[in-house]
Amino acid sequence: MTQTISIAVVDDHPLFREGVARSLNEIGGFRIVGEGSSSADAVRLSRECAPDVMLLDISLPGGGLEAIEPILEDCPKRILIMLTVSESADDLKTAIQRGARGYVLKGVGSRTLADIIRTVFAGESYIAPALSFKLVADMTEAHAKPADETALASLTSREQDVLKLVASGLSNKMVARDLNLHEKTIKHHMTRIFVKLNVKNRTEAALAMRDANPPR
Repeated sequence: MTQTISIAVVDDHPLFREGVARSLNEIGGFRIVGEGSSSADAVRLSRECAPDVMLLDISLPGGGLEAIEPILEDCPKRILIMLTVSESADDLKTAIQRGARGYVLKGVGSRTLADIIRTVFAGESYIAPALSFKLVADMTEAHAKPADETALASLTSREQDVLKLVASGLSNKMVARDLNLHEKTIKHHMTRIFVKLNVKNRTEAALAMRDANPPR
């Protein structure tokens, strides 16, 4: 039997929020465990309701992006998906850098949203197709110059551990085994590493690390 995914929906427009909740309930396979309208609500709902997935608007009172880090500090495994009208590349990059696993534009159909939630819950990341090209283009342009020590310094200690093992040639599964983590957690770390270092793949990330730390 397919696992029911518990959801919290945080959006400051009640009709939109209620519509999302109702649509997911009707599709089935989802259980709405909380609704909120602000950044503070998002943090509170994460603690009190422990949803599998949280859908967050960016333009919340207090800021949806500002809710990401405190939520993940409390529960690193919480899956956050931004559901927003913002097509800003800066908002997208900030969301991913802070730990969001998905970035979905409002206007997506309810069944498509349900499929996206299932995909992200299964361990993948998702970026709205209309924005993924922009992100790759920006990353490609930024990669015209090699990553510097400042970019590497922006990685958390865990991300540095992951990158060192990836640079040594290990697969995500092998890195997960070595660090005693789930493979989907390694994928999540790699997504954040790619954005922080402005690279497109594992090879470029490894090269960025080598270029910033040449052998002596």
